[in-house]
Amino acid sequence: MEKMKHLFFLLSAIFCLATACASGSADNSLAATEPKTDSQGATMNITIKITSDSGEHTLNATLAENKSALAFAELLKKGPVTVKMSDYGSFEKVGSLGTSLPRTDSQITTQAGDIILYQGNQITIYYDTNSWNFTRLGKVIGVNQAELKAILGKGDVTAVFALASL
Repeated sequence: MEKMKHLFFLLSAIFCLATACASGSADNSLAATEPKTDSQGATMNITIKITSDSGEHTLNATLAENKSALAFAELLKKGPVTVKMSDYGSFEKVGSLGTSLPRTDSQITTQAGDIILYQGNQITIYYDTNSWNFTRLGKVIGVNQAELKAILGKGDVTAVFALASL
C-alpha cells in the first residue's frame, strides 16, 4: 500500500511537471494575448482611472494570458498602482511602475488600447500603433482609438490601475 502511494505521488508530480513545461512554452504564442482568467475561468479585469487635461475618466481592460500579466494582477491585489505617464512618440503614454515585472517580450505591433510592459518596469497605454519587442499586459475595452486619444489628452496624465471589483 505504501509503495502504491509513492507511485501515485511520483506519477502526479511527473504529470504536473509535464503540464507546467508545456504551458510555460506558450507564453509568447497567440494564447499569450488572450484575456487572463482566474481559477474559476472568469476573465481578470482591471480599471484604469485617468486624470488628464480632458478630465477624469475610468477605462476598463482585460489582462493578457501570460506570466507578466499574472504578476501585474498580483501587484494590484496589494492595492491600486498610481503611475505618472507622459506622451512618447505621439502614439503612447508611458510611465514607471516603480517595480519590475517578469518579461515575456515578443515582436508585436501594438493597437490602440494595448497595455504594454516595456523594459520590465515601464507601463504604456497605446493610442496608436508601434512595432517592437514588448510584453502585452492587457487591452482597454469599450473605447475606440479616437475616444482613447481624447481621454489620454495632450499632456501628462495620472493613471491609477486597480483590479476590477466583480
